[in-house]
Amino acid sequence: MREIVTLQVGGFANFVGSHFWNFQNELLELAEDPEADPVFKNQALNMDVFYRYGETHQGIPTYTPRLLSVDLKGSLGSMSSSGTLYNGGSSVPSSVMTWDGNVTTQASEPRRRNLFLQSLYQEELENSLTVENGVNDGENGSRREVSDRDIVEQLENNVQYWTDYSKAHYHPQSLYELSGLWIDAHKFDNYGIGRDSFSGGLHGEEMSDRLRFFVEECDHIQGFQFIVDDSGGFSPIAVDFLESIADEYTNVPVLLYAVRGPGSVIDSISQKHRVSRKLHAAVSFSRLSSLCNLIVPVGLPSLSRSKASKLLCIKDEKPYHCSAMYAATLHSVSMPFRMEPPAPNADSTYASGSLTVNEVVQILSGQARQNMVAILDAAMPAPSLTGNQVEQTFLGNFQPLTPEVSEHVEDLQSVESMTVLGALGTGGQRASIYEVKGMVHAAYQHAIKGPMFSHLSVAQCPLPIPLPFPSIFGNHVGQHGELLGTPIIGSSSRGSLDVHSIPMAARLRSSSAVLPFLENRLGDLRKFGIARASPGAELLRSWGFAKDESEDMGETLSKMIAELNPRSQMSSDSD
Repeated sequence: MREIVTLQVGGFANFVGSHFWNFQNELLELAEDPEADPVFKNQALNMDVFYRYGETHQGIPTYTPRLLSVDLKGSLGSMSSSGTLYNGGSSVPSSVMTWDGNVTTQASEPRRRNLFLQSLYQEELENSLTVENGVNDGENGSRREVSDRDIVEQLENNVQYWTDYSKAHYHPQSLYELSGLWIDAHKFDNYGIGRDSFSGGLHGEEMSDRLRFFVEECDHIQGFQFIVDDSGGFSPIAVDFLESIADEYTNVPVLLYAVRGPGSVIDSISQKHRVSRKLHAAVSFSRLSSLCNLIVPVGLPSLSRSKASKLLCIKDEKPYHCSAMYAATLHSVSMPFRMEPPAPNADSTYASGSLTVNEVVQILSGQARQNMVAILDAAMPAPSLTGNQVEQTFLGNFQPLTPEVSEHVEDLQSVESMTVLGALGTGGQRASIYEVKGMVHAAYQHAIKGPMFSHLSVAQCPLPIPLPFPSIFGNHVGQHGELLGTPIIGSSSRGSLDVHSIPMAARLRSSSAVLPFLENRLGDLRKFGIARASPGAELLRSWGFAKDESEDMGETLSKMIAELNPRSQMSSDSD
């Protein structure tokens, strides 16, 4: 057994993670549903890679994500920090009295569950009640009359917290709130604020204890899947966490996704704020990349206007929307980690191309270069394997979800790990593993510019679309993700009530196409923080970085650039 422990740090990271775990939950439910498509029952996947067995104090078996989520106090909405399976309680005994004066209690009303969470609660309540206990009270009984369409409509208009659309049950050790940080989430927006808030407290020790809980019960951990919202104050928290991971789990690889919502990259009118944002981006990336085996920047300035969403109807202002596409792609590239290795001399009928986290790291960073940054590409939905020039169409549908990437770069040393899920073939039927492999091979045979090496993982199981998934599909997307020649009349956007599953293609790519991203961060660090009389030098000092530390961060970025393109030399005194 080769387990993965997932960490989600920060607001947008948890929005992405909530969708990610909804996909896993949907796969588990479909595998047990006798009426579901057989493709979901023969997945050749080992879900224990991401999940753990346990039981409640009452002896009820549980199956929960091997997850540690970190966010600000109050970010869980209507969900308790102890989750939903275990009975939480006060950690302070009621008999302890330290004050004999008058006491005034101020209590706020708990946040009400939305229609989706009410329906989950009602369903679980009915499953747990015996026939003798009868039906619950009238309020709960009325919840069953709420239609799925009402639930979807409310989610589209009223999601505020990542827990508002979460189907998953969480272990009490999974949900950690950073208490004692009396700061508005919108102002928790730069490296210095996060570093000041986190220093001197017990948060680091408490988080490490919770992580240790999940790691110590693993038989043979294959790696950490780390998702961090690096757009603000959570970045230094993640850095401190990564430093403790490096000390305690020396040989365990870390695959880190640095995610950002579109709202985090909007330029401010204030010059001071623009300098702060650019320095934060440079410092955050430099520090995070130095503490993981592979870092993948994720988050376009405008997802709705990108080629990646040409078949989708995404609203940039909604984290609920944007995080859904990023989570679908992370789900896809993580599929090889839980694929069952094929038996000797056995045909791979349902899945092929299993990998471990360490093998992906070696593929992308262990070839001719030692770079540690990868590009994330997606085709959502992936095109079917029919029609003229399907090979070129298939490759042409890949679009980067990593920002500031060059589109037209000839990199003869590029390497990649590609995953294709639930591809459709002739007549809308699931394509076989053999057909997908043949098509991808033919695509690269005809491609003008192909990678030096490409690893392919294929699964017949498509991406399932759970009920709380947002209505982001365009009217050219059919029920099973097939691309329609004529649009469906009616609403321009379609959701889980109309689209039940989709084929996905995603890849992690090591290429010099990421050079603009790296060069922009190095240039900003030098121009605004290191150069003589730079406007942000004092700001870096206020964040706790001496001049030599700032120069070391610049050197880290310079080495990454040199590994990707030795001819690219940025002068150390550039301004």
